[in-house]
Amino acid sequence: MKRYIIIIVWLLCCFGRVAYGQTLKETLDSLLQHPMFETTVVGIEVYDLTADSCLYKYNERQRMRPASTMKMITAVAALDELGGDYQFKTRMYRTGYVEGRTLVGNIYCRGGMDPLFNSDDLSAFVETLNTQGIDTIRGFIVADYSMKDDNLLGEGWCWDDDNPTLSSLLVNKKNNFLKRFYHRLKDSGVVLYGDTIRGLVPRDAEVICTRTHTIGQVLMPMMKKSDNLFAECLFYQLAAATGVRKASARDGASQVHRIIRKMELDPNDYYVADGSGLSLYNYVSPHFEVAFLRYAYKNSEIYNNLLPSLPVAGVDGTLAKRMTEGTACGNVQAKTGTVTSVSALAGYCTAPNEHRLCFSIINMGVKKAAQGRAFQDRVCEALCR
Repeated sequence: MKRYIIIIVWLLCCFGRVAYGQTLKETLDSLLQHPMFETTVVGIEVYDLTADSCLYKYNERQRMRPASTMKMITAVAALDELGGDYQFKTRMYRTGYVEGRTLVGNIYCRGGMDPLFNSDDLSAFVETLNTQGIDTIRGFIVADYSMKDDNLLGEGWCWDDDNPTLSSLLVNKKNNFLKRFYHRLKDSGVVLYGDTIRGLVPRDAEVICTRTHTIGQVLMPMMKKSDNLFAECLFYQLAAATGVRKASARDGASQVHRIIRKMELDPNDYYVADGSGLSLYNYVSPHFEVAFLRYAYKNSEIYNNLLPSLPVAGVDGTLAKRMTEGTACGNVQAKTGTVTSVSALAGYCTAPNEHRLCFSIINMGVKKAAQGRAFQDRVCEALCR
């Protein structure tokens, strides 16, 4: 008797899975009949992670611009390479010796391209000198920017966009570290005999203060708010992990290529120009993005760090005002993407049969981003309904 019950349950599950798949296909096929697709292009892939099978695909291998869904790719690659315990570090060093309350030597600050380094961290640097009994510096204040190359803008960025400045020494997301630090020292009563200069930390320099922020702290605003600077800072952590000095965007791309090969895809089929999706040169595909989402799902450390950072439909981040009602609300967790003529969405949701799904939707050629968003929302509602 028990054997027959098991068979019946199995048949019902299979029937439910087939019925859901058939209904979903019919619904998505009907959505693709919208007049907007007479002048625009869309690519879609939906994958059932629980059943390990593709549920739906349309133009899924077409190369398209990902916009800010590129941040999801950067996050997965970084978590894979650096790990969930990785820390962004900005360090202060000193050389020379202390005579009385005077440092006869230089102060060095080496940037770790930390987008969260702020006024409090700068104050901690100053306080460190106070606790060491230093109120006079007979030397230079030296900034070491050697973590990355000298390019302050990304490849393929539009000149008239609100582009972040790519500097390895930042304060409150601004590229004015030396000026801010110098004035903070003077305001605290430290007498300075030397000027501010750029240079390299010598090997015999002593570390006297390190300020850190975790990768998790960076991921939250990067993904929830789609912060471009945070994404680029993470991208350059990847680049620097290659071990090169003055790491470049190409070094970051080579790290993304590494994970692409692990997914048994060919990096030559795509183009990775930056970590934020601002570049007009980025070209991926829905199938490519789904591969990253699948890879993350299979690796618990990546997935457990990535998922909380994704905007939740109708709840927070860039999805707070989307899908505020219906079955997608509170269910869909996905990264949004918008640049001129492109609207994209990639992430996870749970189907009515409790299967976990991942998906990528990229709309290209849309005159108004709202058109693409409305279509994506209807697709997500279909996935969750």
